[in-house]
Amino acid sequence: MDWNFATTLIGSLPYSDPKEAVDKIINGSVDCPSWPQLSGRGYTESMYLQTGEQLPGLNVEGDKVSVDLDCYDPTEAYMAILEENVDYFRPTEEHNAGLFELLTHDVSDATAVKGQVTGAISEGLQVQDSTGRSVIYDESYSEIVRKTVNMVAKWQARELKKLNDNVIIFFDEPSLSLLGTPFASISDVDAAKWINESMEGVDCHKAIHCCGNTNWTLILGTNIDILNFDAYGYGKSITLFPDDVKAFLERGGTLAWGIVPNNENVEKETAESLADKLDSYLNDLISKGVPENLLVRQSMITPQCGLGGTDVELVDPILVLLADVSAEMKRRHVL
Repeated sequence: MDWNFATTLIGSLPYSDPKEAVDKIINGSVDCPSWPQLSGRGYTESMYLQTGEQLPGLNVEGDKVSVDLDCYDPTEAYMAILEENVDYFRPTEEHNAGLFELLTHDVSDATAVKGQVTGAISEGLQVQDSTGRSVIYDESYSEIVRKTVNMVAKWQARELKKLNDNVIIFFDEPSLSLLGTPFASISDVDAAKWINESMEGVDCHKAIHCCGNTNWTLILGTNIDILNFDAYGYGKSITLFPDDVKAFLERGGTLAWGIVPNNENVEKETAESLADKLDSYLNDLISKGVPENLLVRQSMITPQCGLGGTDVELVDPILVLLADVSAEMKRRHVL
């Protein structure tokens, strides 16, 4: 699909009122509106709880999610997975207020509508067993995590398609930046396999969001349609993999450049300064053999990460700058 620098958001906003947050998105000139995780509501809207609330045996204590691997019954979850019963994994309104608010709005004229789930690797590393060990290292429960992520994504894709034919689901994977470190003892083979497994059969555009540096060769080689990354902080890193980027674009993939800062840096940037920064990365890739027409057609613009931790007074300037950077890039690169 030709995105031509279309805009979307990562997922979170620093509000507690779902109507206020969704109105902000819909009225903020975002090409692909998304449902907001509401950080103002506290841990009840944690990304790990939102995606994992149907995990069998899940315990929530304060800001921690855990499971006793010696005392949980997976029967209902397994039956729902085997029967493709996505309604079993329907999110609750208590933990997903922004999602259910968006579902009441007409966004049929938008370029696309975007949802998000926590990716299987990040979810599996965050949920811990009774000893404090991540459940991703337990073979049986790790599979349940991956299947749960997959079913929650399928439910969202189905429901969001009632609003707009063009749906994107972001699989948020902040923990991908830990791959290759002692904090994530996961092989590249398993990481790629688990990413693909969690996305299998999800009927929409599937994206990975990683807000840190990681093994881009690994991620670009998975079955994703869109890669979203923090280009404001790590844009240079993607230019070190021109062959992988070219192959990704040639098979129809899209780069979603998180070029707009999600913090006070927004006050020192302009649409022109950020377009210059982004163009420097595009030109670097072009000089290494990546076709310019593919980069232009198959690029999106986002903030560098979610806005859940952003000062409220900075949200409007970020949304304005997001739209302005998109317009400036379209002006510079006419299809």
